Amino acid sequence: MAAFEYEALDARGRSVRGVMEGDAERRVRGQLREQGYVPVKVERIVREAVSRRPFSFASGLKAGELAVLTRQFATLVRAGLPIEEALQALTEQSESARSRKILAAVRTKVREGEPLARALGGFPTSFPPLYRHLVEAGEQSGKLPLILERLADYTEQRQALTQRVWVAFLYPALVTIVATAIVGGLLVYVVPQIAQVFVQSGAPLPWATRTLIQISHIAKAGGVFWPLGLLVMAAGGHWLLRSERRRFIWQRNVLRSPLLGRLIRSLNAARLASTLGILTSSGIPLLSALETALQVVTNLPMRAAVEDARRQVREGGSLSRALGRARLFPPMVVHLIGSGEASGTLDTMLARAAEAQSRELEAFITALTSLIEPVLILLMGGMVLFIVLAILLPIFDMNNLIK
Repeated sequence: MAAFEYEALDARGRSVRGVMEGDAERRVRGQLREQGYVPVKVERIVREAVSRRPFSFASGLKAGELAVLTRQFATLVRAGLPIEEALQALTEQSESARSRKILAAVRTKVREGEPLARALGGFPTSFPPLYRHLVEAGEQSGKLPLILERLADYTEQRQALTQRVWVAFLYPALVTIVATAIVGGLLVYVVPQIAQVFVQSGAPLPWATRTLIQISHIAKAGGVFWPLGLLVMAAGGHWLLRSERRRFIWQRNVLRSPLLGRLIRSLNAARLASTLGILTSSGIPLLSALETALQVVTNLPMRAAVEDARRQVREGGSLSRALGRARLFPPMVVHLIGSGEASGTLDTMLARAAEAQSRELEAFITALTSLIEPVLILLMGGMVLFIVLAILLPIFDMNNLIK
């Protein structure tokens, strides 16, 4: 059997959408007619193509949807429901059409006898390699409910960490956009009208007023070319960074910056530690865990360091020494990994390293945003003060001449 997505009309002519299982499209249309519906469109749900970007949710489930579904799935399986019934329950209660379609297709493959991990593999953009490997480990060890609960914790923690990073920089970004729009409006629409009055008066203008008038002329002359130029620059930067070599050099230079570099190192280190922790604690060998954990390291120099560490571990070396030699990961993470290797509690130490790094990252983001906000306010105040002075100084000079 296969899963089909359908659109039909009920007795009142209202459109109804859903997912139904059947042997063929004709059979699904017949089932819809038996239920009193008029089929409009019936399409078979096919497996997704493998995405070129690892851990990408662009065309599949979003990270938040995956976290919620994983928690619900873990709860149902822990309660003793068979996998097929748990998937059916998730399909029925899901509010997203995309989620229902994917879950119905996965349930169909499970009913045909495929393992859950292989069924999830048909949707790689929704269920990344880390997710599937952990499910496979749970099926092989007979500890699927426990693995699903750990996976639910992991997806929720990762989603929460990502949200904290985005929310922390949302306010400064909005302030910057609003300030730029206000200043741009003043330069394009307000300043030229006032400057025309000053020029017609024939009085000598202060340097601040002359500078403001020149900036206004440049901004007004640019017109639509300013946003067009920004789009061209963005497209050019995207084209240049399509090359992995140039992207590697760019990301390596970003890592050397004091603020952004520290943020990227902390974020990737927290992801690496938490991923390795959940993989090793689930019984996956360290080499396989390192191969899977590469998917969550988005910075190319740091990913290359992890790949080199995996090679050294395969040759009998120490993971902590290999990561420490790269000088890209926080010393605390490296020391905790070394302690775990020495004491035989690597999975526990990796979990502690991930927790400690997450706390440090949150504290760093809080301090950084607390610093950015007053700087933005000062910059905005400085720009507004300059515009006000540039407009008021000629007025004061005129009053003096009149007196």
